[in-house]
Amino acid sequence: MSIVGMHSEVPAGAVVVVIDVIRAFTTAAIAFERGVTEIACAPSVEVARALRRRNPDRLLVGETNGLKPADFDFGNSPLEMSVARLDGRRLIQATSNGTRGLARCPDPAALLAVSAVNVGAAARWIAGNHARTPYALVCTGTTSEDRACAEYLRDLLAGAAPRRDDLVAAIMDGAAEHARGYARLPAPERVDLSGDVRFCCDVDRDDFAMVGEIREDHVVLTKVPC
Repeated sequence: MSIVGMHSEVPAGAVVVVIDVIRAFTTAAIAFERGVTEIACAPSVEVARALRRRNPDRLLVGETNGLKPADFDFGNSPLEMSVARLDGRRLIQATSNGTRGLARCPDPAALLAVSAVNVGAAARWIAGNHARTPYALVCTGTTSEDRACAEYLRDLLAGAAPRRDDLVAAIMDGAAEHARGYARLPAPERVDLSGDVRFCCDVDRDDFAMVGEIREDHVVLTKVPC
């Protein structure tokens, strides 16, 4: 078992857990709450657009440099998802880190997308389906929140009782670091995370895992109650 970064080699045959707390997989989880049936996660906005051309009924969700592309239906925002009418819809999501991280794992025993909102459910799914399989926890970002979520999940899988408050504090620290980075950019390039952070910090809000199925040029996430 290991915690690795986005560009580390991931061993074949492991349970691969791709973590993106701020904001890709928090956004995905909220979309499933709103009734989405599946999410096609693309490694780039170009692949996402190609998927949309093949499946014009699907909605495009995501970001480039944190901002919604002009031709996308939604940005990479859990707040935006929380008020969207999505019952029965299918999405195509493309983000700078999370969805790209899913595409880097060609031969896993299982593939999951995780953020703080469903970390406990992911632990239960792994324990119930692959308890004896080695796992790799992939932190797609470089700020504190993804590493803290990975450590929280590792401790759950080891039978420990990690502190929710410690995870929330790390997410808040990560959000502050993101905000400082955006503040250095010209105003049109800045991303306002203020409305999204409360969703990202809502540890174990959801009782489902997000399990991935690898397709030719993307990964399809489905919601699995746990």
